[in-house]
Amino acid sequence: MAQPDSKKIFFENLSGAGKAIAVLTSGGDAQGMNAAVRAVVRMGLYVGAKVYFIHEGYQGMVDGGENIEEATWESVSSMLQVGGTVIGSARCKEFRTHEGRLKAAHNLVQQGITNLCVIGGDGSLTGANLFREEWSGLLTELVEQGSIEANAVQKYSALHIVGMVGSIDNDFCGTDMTIGTDSALHRIIEVVDAIMTTAQSHQRTFVLEVMGRHCGYLALVSALACGADWVLIPEMPPEDGWEEKMCQKLSATRSRGTRLNIIIVAEGAIDRHGKPITSGLVKDLVVKCLGFDTRVTILGHVQRGGTPSAFDRILASRMGVEAVLALLETTANTPACVVSLCGNQSVRLPLMECVQMTQEVQRAMDGKRFEEAVRLRGRSFENNLRTYKLLAHRKPESELPISNFNVAVLNVGAPAAGMNAAVRSAVRVGISEGHKMFAVSDGFEGFYKGQIKEIKWADVGGWTGQGGSLLGTKRTLPAKHVEKIAEQMRKHNINALLIVGGFEAFESLLQLYEARAAYEEFCIPMCMLPATISNNVPGTDLSIGADTALNAIVETCDRIKQSASGTKRRVFIIETMGGYCGYLASVGGLAAGADAAYIYEEPFDIRDLQANVEHLTEKMKTSIQRGLVLRNENCNENYTTDFIYQLYSEEGKGVFDSRKNVLGHMQQGGAPSPFDRNFGTKISAKAMQWVTKKLVETFRHGRVFANTEDSCCLLGMRRRALVFQPVVQLKDETDFVHRIPKEQWWLKLRPLMKILAKYKTSYDVSDSGQLEHVVRNRPKESDASVAM
Repeated sequence: MAQPDSKKIFFENLSGAGKAIAVLTSGGDAQGMNAAVRAVVRMGLYVGAKVYFIHEGYQGMVDGGENIEEATWESVSSMLQVGGTVIGSARCKEFRTHEGRLKAAHNLVQQGITNLCVIGGDGSLTGANLFREEWSGLLTELVEQGSIEANAVQKYSALHIVGMVGSIDNDFCGTDMTIGTDSALHRIIEVVDAIMTTAQSHQRTFVLEVMGRHCGYLALVSALACGADWVLIPEMPPEDGWEEKMCQKLSATRSRGTRLNIIIVAEGAIDRHGKPITSGLVKDLVVKCLGFDTRVTILGHVQRGGTPSAFDRILASRMGVEAVLALLETTANTPACVVSLCGNQSVRLPLMECVQMTQEVQRAMDGKRFEEAVRLRGRSFENNLRTYKLLAHRKPESELPISNFNVAVLNVGAPAAGMNAAVRSAVRVGISEGHKMFAVSDGFEGFYKGQIKEIKWADVGGWTGQGGSLLGTKRTLPAKHVEKIAEQMRKHNINALLIVGGFEAFESLLQLYEARAAYEEFCIPMCMLPATISNNVPGTDLSIGADTALNAIVETCDRIKQSASGTKRRVFIIETMGGYCGYLASVGGLAAGADAAYIYEEPFDIRDLQANVEHLTEKMKTSIQRGLVLRNENCNENYTTDFIYQLYSEEGKGVFDSRKNVLGHMQQGGAPSPFDRNFGTKISAKAMQWVTKKLVETFRHGRVFANTEDSCCLLGMRRRALVFQPVVQLKDETDFVHRIPKEQWWLKLRPLMKILAKYKTSYDVSDSGQLEHVVRNRPKESDASVAM
């Protein structure tokens, strides 16, 4: 670990000794709730607090007794990968009454609980805030009844509340993603991908109904992720006459040779007059107007089920730890807050500000102020809707602007899931902006060989859900072939370049920038989108493809751990990819509940290995049955996977046995996750709009000439914003020998993984969320929204 910096605050200063924290899940269940409960329990115990489960939500709080149970470290083992909520959730009418809340207050005071962590939706959190406001009055009433001692009013004078939003609908304002949303999208996309194969076989139209009674997020994002032909959501009902327009669109796509149509309907979809639009109505309409063979699939509670995705586990773990820190720092005057996510940053927001904003959305919808409703949902939602319209609805040729610019797009480096979604988005946005789009096959190798051809709107249909790289990609760098590449650029009159790839793409862009001095052909706008499973590109917190790889790692770890259930104690040593970058090992370790993760960025020696073995041995002597250790492929040339496996096998004799597994290229394959599809789609659309702007700015005297640093950029996500950064300025931030950025944000998550695995460590809280206010319209770039 790095030595503590005097400027940083370390949470050893924040003690939970003498405090009692209770955690409950309320309202509808959501995947990832268990990860949040686990993080609250373990972080609470770690800081010395007593932690309690409240079973069955507010009902358990009102009923008391065995429903309020003290939690131990072992009581949250093996729950990270379980969907739903193992401590139960229930709707409680009694808690809505004063008498019910009086009973709940009595039950909490009996256990000395004055800190509540509530995981639920806006109704659950509103109830918690009301409870907090009434708290002192309730205690006074209990004293008058003789139920509690008079000194208890002073001793338990304030109730502190921190909320985490668990809702698959993502219908809570103030946070980019709620716990459970990403997993629900996984369920939807799995079904859509399966349906697409059967629909294509029979030339069918499928109408899919997804959850979202008051919020169209799931419908909108899944439509974006699968390239649906039409989507119907409650926030933005279609204009009158939509029936005819939709049928025309479906007919036009069929006439271009497409064998299927997908229509996604949110369960709360309405028309402009507030009349419900059901999946059955849409089906009847398509059959009546077009005569297409049409089927309806209602996904229902499938969306709530299954294991949580890697994203939800990481989000819930981060939020759970943040919630405990917020409770430790709270005072009697601190308002109840919600811990949430903005971009890639933890934030704390006043609970009631978020609830009021959420209620405003519903009021706007009820008043038929639909544009306002979309705006109130936040920039992320607005951006999703704008991007969907741009990509799904092709303008007639007569309405397209005529730019006379030629833009080439290519993939460079190793394939990554989501590359195809990015290319599709670039091609369609480029065509909508009036450009002629060219596809380069096999990266720069194909470029200098002249494998360049025009690519049309219909050519990229169905690309979003395909893994790998359909354009083909190679690791070849352009430096040795600049003359031939310049010749091809002259031949095809290429006015701008969009490169989708990993570290090789970054190096390539630097080489092309340097080649500008000798070749004017490279004096054009050039932009790079980071796409690599290793997430080792400087200038961005996240890369296209990394989320899919994380999910592959987490799913495999779950299966491997399950393989040991019912057998003797066992430790698994698992090797991940990533080159010298430990992102996959570290973040995968956090999501899978690993005991240790060995990486290059955090040097370790034989003493550390010995300490890890001893730590695992101690844990195995209790009720813990399985251990998980991840190792990045290049973390150390001498402490290989075989060496670590043999060491653990020898030192664990008599306590546990060991197994090893090298995950290999399975991390690179498979269909892209919803996150990667949408991240790729959205940043690619943004990049193409930047390209258009730069082309207009640099077009002088009949040609494009761009030779400034800011015309050769990488588009990356930095904390809360999507930022265009000149690649030349990123050179100083890069370790070119090991192909990693010199500073990496995710290293701050490593202590969190260690704490949740019962190690004593320092945790830097200088970066934890500070209480902010809900902003109606954040700065323009903040629609980064780490997930979607």
